[in-house]
Amino acid sequence: MAQLEGYYFSAALSCTFLVSCLLFSAFSRALREPYMDEIFHLPQAQRYCEGRFSPAQWDPMITTLPGLYLVSVGVVKPASWIFGWSEHVVCSIGMLRFVNLLFSVGNFYLLYLLFRKVQPRNKAMSSIQRILSTLTLAVFPILYFFNFLYYTDTGSVFFTLFAYLMCLYGNHKTSALLGFCGFMFRQTNIIWVVFCAGHIIAQKLTEAWKTELQKKKEERLPLIKGPLSEFSRVLQFLVVYSMSFKNLSLLLVLTWPYVFLVLVFCSFVVVNGGIVIGDRSHHEACLHLPQLFYFLSFTLLFSFPHLLSPTKIKMFLCLVWKRRAQFALITLVSVFFVWKFTYVHKYLLADNRHYTFYVWKRVFQRYDVMKYLLIPVYIFAGWTVADSLRSKSVFWNLMFFVCVVASTVPQKLLEFRYFILPYIIYRLNIPLPSIPRLVCELGCYAIVNFVTFYIFLNKTFQWPDNQDIQRFMW
Repeated sequence: MAQLEGYYFSAALSCTFLVSCLLFSAFSRALREPYMDEIFHLPQAQRYCEGRFSPAQWDPMITTLPGLYLVSVGVVKPASWIFGWSEHVVCSIGMLRFVNLLFSVGNFYLLYLLFRKVQPRNKAMSSIQRILSTLTLAVFPILYFFNFLYYTDTGSVFFTLFAYLMCLYGNHKTSALLGFCGFMFRQTNIIWVVFCAGHIIAQKLTEAWKTELQKKKEERLPLIKGPLSEFSRVLQFLVVYSMSFKNLSLLLVLTWPYVFLVLVFCSFVVVNGGIVIGDRSHHEACLHLPQLFYFLSFTLLFSFPHLLSPTKIKMFLCLVWKRRAQFALITLVSVFFVWKFTYVHKYLLADNRHYTFYVWKRVFQRYDVMKYLLIPVYIFAGWTVADSLRSKSVFWNLMFFVCVVASTVPQKLLEFRYFILPYIIYRLNIPLPSIPRLVCELGCYAIVNFVTFYIFLNKTFQWPDNQDIQRFMW
């Protein structure tokens, strides 16, 4: 059976890479010049490729660290030595973009290994489910699109997933080192280093929590009753646990590689004067609480075969009716968040090449009341996402929620790329869906990808004051 699974995996990876190569060829023919953010990334990588590493050669418009450029040089430069290719060839736009295609192959393999590690193995879960899940996430539309452009997303996902995998295998020093590589691609990836540390902490807390519950059961101590009983018990347990020097010392010993990396990050922020390097004028942090609602809606949309069904809607409505007071309070708080903490970045309304421009203009901007009418959808999305993670411990869910908030809420700009990593981590950790649901999900992703690529490559347009060809993209 394991050998057969290996054949299935090889076939899925080979077919995906073949299709990706064909799409890469189409992209290369259509885009012979840098496009969008590539006008910053590609020239900087080419300067590094030519050996010009001095700070004077740095483009001040770039806001991320040089991880992508350093790895690219490390990949393409040996080609000139091995094959005798000229510097013009190895530092070309096509070669540099191809680095991300190689990262995409690595991501496919890492996703497969993560599904094998995260998901409990039993006879009910077939190898087909794991491979279909891997294939589905590998062609996740937002991530898959940027495999063909010279952006930081694909490499950022690669090192973050690799760090997560090493964390699950207990290789925490290696995990922290890979987390540093991810940080060099995008500074906000430090959040997922914290998530890896949180995974270890959640494991230890869960063990102690089970011991505490067993002790109370044996002593026949009464449990607090009420809708918030579990929350209050967990909170009380966390306070007591954190008061123990022995417990804190144990957690520090287990997580010190991640703690060290977080301290390095804090030092970087102090020395740099902020998390962003280069142009900071358009990357200011703010308390954009509705970003969490947008992420939950995004997750509901892209995981609808697993999160949306008549049964789930009925369960949700019954729960709302049963706990009317709680949901009324949640609704009021949500209305306040939307009212007071909704921000609109000027890039969102200024650039009609992104799909978020049309989402905002035709939904939120056209009808001001729409942002309030969508609150029930946000609440349902939050409930169904939480319900899909009920197989994970309460402490794991708490760590994940904190990391999702940290990675989304400070962002002023509504940008789907910011949701890639939290979505993938979420999708890896829900129970493996049935094969029909996976086929439905994969089919929807394939249709979205086809439409996206077709529009990008064929439905070009021009601005009145600019002769350059413009294209629609995520």
